[in-house]
Amino acid sequence: MEFLGGRVRFDRNELAGSFGDIGTTLPLVMGMAAAGSVDPASVFAVFGVGQVLTGLAYGLPMPLQPLKAMAVIVISRGLGPGVLGGAGLAIGFLMLALAASGLLRRLASLIPHPVVRGIQAGLGLNLARLALFKYVPSMGGPGFALAAAALLLGAALYGNRRWPAALFIIGLGAAYAAVFKVDAERVLAGVGWTLPSLQVPSWDDIAAGFVVLALPQLPLSLSNSIIATEKTLSDLFPDRKISVDRIGLTYGLLNIVSPFFGGIPVCHGCGGLAGHYTFGARTGGSVLIYGSMYLAVGLFFSGVFKELMQVFPMPILGSVLLFEALALLLLARDSARGRPAAVMVLTALCAVSLPQGYLVGMLAGTVLHRLVTPSPSPDC
Repeated sequence: MEFLGGRVRFDRNELAGSFGDIGTTLPLVMGMAAAGSVDPASVFAVFGVGQVLTGLAYGLPMPLQPLKAMAVIVISRGLGPGVLGGAGLAIGFLMLALAASGLLRRLASLIPHPVVRGIQAGLGLNLARLALFKYVPSMGGPGFALAAAALLLGAALYGNRRWPAALFIIGLGAAYAAVFKVDAERVLAGVGWTLPSLQVPSWDDIAAGFVVLALPQLPLSLSNSIIATEKTLSDLFPDRKISVDRIGLTYGLLNIVSPFFGGIPVCHGCGGLAGHYTFGARTGGSVLIYGSMYLAVGLFFSGVFKELMQVFPMPILGSVLLFEALALLLLARDSARGRPAAVMVLTALCAVSLPQGYLVGMLAGTVLHRLVTPSPSPDC
């Protein structure tokens, strides 16, 4: 089925693609839902609504992701909904100002192509490291066997439009969980109708959120959520011209609205886009399907979300992450030789090894590019 002139389609490939970013997103959403006094119903439902709106607005498989630097701080420190909502408002207005003023476009124009490739490659390496050293080993021997089976399925069906790989990978994990992990009676007993809670962040929450959460997040958002996402869009959908200003605009608006309904701060991301595309999605339909899953959990299963989410075992999420990482690394092939390769490698190494590595890599890679790229000869 197609809607909005083909910008939204529902078929097996869109369904398969909807799981392309679950390895990155689901653990962070679950972690933030369980942290402090954050309301799980609000977190899941508002996150789902944001996905649906994004899918309709772009008509492309560009899902939302939790803001990663914020998520790590919130989970580790158990920050409550007030500071989290204040941080969302702070970074939302900041990004909106950058987009509306044209500063975002000017900044993007200063970042050389090999540096953007380095950001993409760095993200791919970070995802692969997360998958191999945290997700896959998380269940011991059974987890390694599950991940190996998932990777074999993915490799055998990679790019298959008739039999999309993700459906078999996710199905394998769900079957394993149904037999060994999920207590179906407990899940069914916990079903109930819950609406998101309304809240208004105070000025103190906005100030604290800006300092504690928004400032550490901003460099990652500029590099990965805006600049690298725009480049990934042009790689995968060259006929669709989406500007960094438009990406910044939707980023800002979503973060300005969602805090009032208890939502978590969100962003676009090149990894999520690559993941949905890799597993078969080509329209906004995959994002609508993905968002509907979170919305259903928030409205009906928020009391038992931990039990329900065991349907997606960590080694299965790790195998999905590895394919997402591979897709990002393959995008960087055009900068793998000569001077661009040095710039790309420096940027990627900074991204995977340093605090605020994406910012450091973006700056260091840009400086190196200027040094090794010959200046154009003046006209005679």
